[in-house]
Amino acid sequence: MHVPGLAEAEALAIFDERARKVVARFWPGPLTLVLQRRGDSGLSLLASAGLDTVAIRAPAHEVAQALLRETGRPIAAPSANRSGRVSPTEAAHVFEELGDHVSLILDGGRTAVGLESTVLDLSGETPALLRPGGVTLEQLTELLGCVGASAAGPVKSPGMLASHYAPSLPLRLDAVEARSGEALLAFGAEAPSGFAEVEWLSRTADLGEAAANLFAMLRRLDRAPFTGIAVMPIPEHDLGQAINDRLRRAAGRSP
Repeated sequence: MHVPGLAEAEALAIFDERARKVVARFWPGPLTLVLQRRGDSGLSLLASAGLDTVAIRAPAHEVAQALLRETGRPIAAPSANRSGRVSPTEAAHVFEELGDHVSLILDGGRTAVGLESTVLDLSGETPALLRPGGVTLEQLTELLGCVGASAAGPVKSPGMLASHYAPSLPLRLDAVEARSGEALLAFGAEAPSGFAEVEWLSRTADLGEAAANLFAMLRRLDRAPFTGIAVMPIPEHDLGQAINDRLRRAAGRSP
């Protein structure tokens, strides 16, 4: 569910001290909380897949905030892309995916973070990171102490399937050499030679820049005549954890 802020969220879910602490630090912003739903919330089970939990986010973008306040109620909506496909980061990407299947596209400009929100499960005794994103594991650990990984069980959040965010072409990770016909997503000052085309996630090895560029550049290279898309190694820390999570799912690998 998307809400403007804490006051609206409290009508839907039970907020404990941990939830209030992360909300004070990161809302509005790229953090989704999975919480126990309130019994008196009036929220349809269809909005939370029949679970006794609900995922809530307060987006920071001024257009999203204006829409929520004008609507005057929480909004439950899927991502603006076909299931499993690369996420949109510009209005043009939404039109490429959905075209005339939607009657209106709100263009708020290119997304600032580039990756979907972090999803933090606070419905149990130990906080669990369900999906890394714009708020890093290091930031959450600093605030909450121990943050575990998601346990086996029902899928509590979008983007948790092993295959997700996938381009049409095969995706090869940790590439250090070229293969025939491949395009390359490069990271850092130097890239291996021999690729049919190269797009730089970040020439300065800036993880924030790489995150902002990831989906747009995947879309740019997902076309003929390339035989596949190779990606150079990305450090597994801070935003790099979220980038690698998306890349592994795009390649059809379990995280």
